[in-house]
Amino acid sequence: MKGIIRLLLLVAALTTFCGMASAQNSRQRLTREQLAEVQAKHIAKEMAMDDATSQRFIDTFCQFQREIWALGPRPKQSHRQMTDEETEQVLKARFAHSRKILDLRQKYYGIYSEFLTQKQIQRVYELERQIMERLSKRSKRTNR
Repeated sequence: MKGIIRLLLLVAALTTFCGMASAQNSRQRLTREQLAEVQAKHIAKEMAMDDATSQRFIDTFCQFQREIWALGPRPKQSHRQMTDEETEQVLKARFAHSRKILDLRQKYYGIYSEFLTQKQIQRVYELERQIMERLSKRSKRTNR
């Protein structure tokens, strides 16, 4: 009788453990909109912004991200042999895309300047870069 009870407890424990393990593996990925909001909230918290500034920053940061996404992905580098004309077109497309991103960064720098100091803006850029590096490293680890 004691053996049967022990066996049932073991089965119950294993079932519980397996359920928790599968729940961790099936954790849903955030949408890019949710990720942008999480990033903005993290930056606002790190910088100890007040509630009004924090909300304005989160809204502005998320709008900036939406405009960046609207540009589409960065033109890919081709690994095949290309003619000089094709190479020129690819380079010009990449320059144009980079210019659009720079234009957006300048636009939002002006918007940030309305409610953040210059040092705060610099810190926002530093924190954003750190987050992107962390995500890039995490992505490389999971893709292996």
